[in-house]
Amino acid sequence: MQSDNPTAAILVIGDEILSGRTREGNAHYLSQVLNSIGVDLREVRIVGDDHDQISASIRALDKSLGGAWDMLFTSGGIGPTHDDITADAVAAAFGVGIEINEEARRVMVERWQARGVEVTGNRLRMARIPLGAALIPNAHSAAPGFHIGNTYVMAGVPEVFRAMVEAVVPQLPTGRPSVSEALEVLRPESDVADELRAVADDFPDLSLGSYPFQRGQRYGTSLVIRGLDGKRVTDAMTALRERLAL
Repeated sequence: MQSDNPTAAILVIGDEILSGRTREGNAHYLSQVLNSIGVDLREVRIVGDDHDQISASIRALDKSLGGAWDMLFTSGGIGPTHDDITADAVAAAFGVGIEINEEARRVMVERWQARGVEVTGNRLRMARIPLGAALIPNAHSAAPGFHIGNTYVMAGVPEVFRAMVEAVVPQLPTGRPSVSEALEVLRPESDVADELRAVADDFPDLSLGSYPFQRGQRYGTSLVIRGLDGKRVTDAMTALRERLAL
């Protein structure tokens, strides 16, 4: 699909994701949000709790560091335990120091005191922010994320991640949201491949995909056309229906 929209990547961080112990859903949620504001998600990467891997991935994905995409969103690894090393890895990627951010500390301590929660060194680890980073508010549980370069660093807990996404979205550059149309046919992919390819050749600015399914003993294919121009998408779907004699 041809597009001049801003581009983005998502970096999911956590051994628990790679082990299968935790089901990842943040990237799925954020992909829908980005599509709705016209940001093209181009890559999703998952790494474990490894300092060097995280730093290398940030450098590879954040355009401000010479990476591939306009924006990078990370999920996970900014909690209070020893394996929450994302903030340190981000600081290393950007070549800056890291220390307790006094605004982050103030917000968290106020929240904890109001709830009768003890302020401990482990909890204050969540106030360690790379120098020069701006805080991302967290309406759910106070401990903030942060934004540095073109990288937005957010929590892995789904409810907190979503709260941070809501805070970040108004700041983001936007483009044209994609539109799509879908058609289901009770024919296997191999029987519709030629027609789909012909329409794809006639509409090179659009994205055409085929996705097989099975219902009982019958095989079918879901055909999806996606693009930034609704009329072009409709015209392409009309052409596909005609080729399939529907």
